Amino acid sequence: MTIILTRDSVSFSEYAPPLWQRISMKKDRVRSVEKAPVRNKPSSAYIYMVKNTSSNETTICAWDTVLYPGTSVVSPTRYGLDMGVIVASAHSLGREYQKGNDQCRGDCLHCESLGEEEAVDSEQEGVEELASGEEFTYKDEPDEVFDDGCPGMSPPEMVQLSGDIQWIDRLATPTDMSRYQELCAKEDEAMRICREKITMHKLQMKLVTAHFLLGEPKIIFFFTADVRVDFRELVKDLVSVFRIRIELRQIGVRDESRVLGGLAVCGRDYCCHSVTDKLDPVSIKMAKEQNLSLNSMKISGPCGRLLCCLSYEFDFYVEEKRKYPSEGSKLKVGFEVMKITEINILRKKITLLGAEGRMISIPHSAVIFNEGANRWEITKEYSAEYLSN
Repeated sequence: MTIILTRDSVSFSEYAPPLWQRISMKKDRVRSVEKAPVRNKPSSAYIYMVKNTSSNETTICAWDTVLYPGTSVVSPTRYGLDMGVIVASAHSLGREYQKGNDQCRGDCLHCESLGEEEAVDSEQEGVEELASGEEFTYKDEPDEVFDDGCPGMSPPEMVQLSGDIQWIDRLATPTDMSRYQELCAKEDEAMRICREKITMHKLQMKLVTAHFLLGEPKIIFFFTADVRVDFRELVKDLVSVFRIRIELRQIGVRDESRVLGGLAVCGRDYCCHSVTDKLDPVSIKMAKEQNLSLNSMKISGPCGRLLCCLSYEFDFYVEEKRKYPSEGSKLKVGFEVMKITEINILRKKITLLGAEGRMISIPHSAVIFNEGANRWEITKEYSAEYLSN
């Protein structure tokens, strides 16, 4: 016997809740799953600079315990949760170097180095113990465990928090480290597939790098392009291959150098890659203030833009030039009025040009600013010495 249920015979509401109620129940279930235990954030914490290992961007984050440089953490970035490394404690920025500071590279200045005879004796004792089969231990190894660092080091200081600040999500566990290595191994294959898709769609874009996020299933492809690129079809193809969220980000040539890194004209790593992640604007005025050659081959980096290091000493030159008369102004030396043609900040010399083409160089101490007359003048001592010669 077959029983047919019709709308008139049986009410659907007797067996299932209405549609609006089912949608509300589903939302409640989703919220209960997504709602993770909230960490009680204290009002005071330690502030650290965390550098992202893939994009080389630095983020200011807080944590409630002491962390030392080199500690791997999972921290927020502009792209999402990702692996990061503690670079330094933010409270030490802008401070003068102190003896024994843990931020120095090389031997700790708090410790005294062994003499040559002591070093040879220690090495000889180690060789003898190894030859006899005994376990070798350093004679000067401390008995206590290294907890607080060298006595000369300055540990981070806890500060009171005001306003919103990003927090480190957690310390990197062995599981996070192994997963991060697995994702890094997949990036080369992702680059190859993306390049093939770009060639197939004939897009005018240069793929720079690919990165798998650690905190969520997402791949970020960084690329450069001179024109606006419509990559909607490319994203569809990549999603069909990887089956995860795809994000394409267009960056500039300076950002490309920051992400990839390399050796600059000075023989060191790119400043934007190893020193800072903030690409401050650099103008040709900075080169003029420092009396540098305006040849583009000499003041441009491998990225084709002006060198980032042009801005390092710019403020110093501006501040020092306030103590000198401006170029093009005139000074009366003896009975002759001469024009200032060059100011050398480093040598503290001022070059003057006379009416008949005669050039002289005077020290900075030979000029003084007369506030009453509101002009620069030659000191009486140097003027007398100039006339006597």
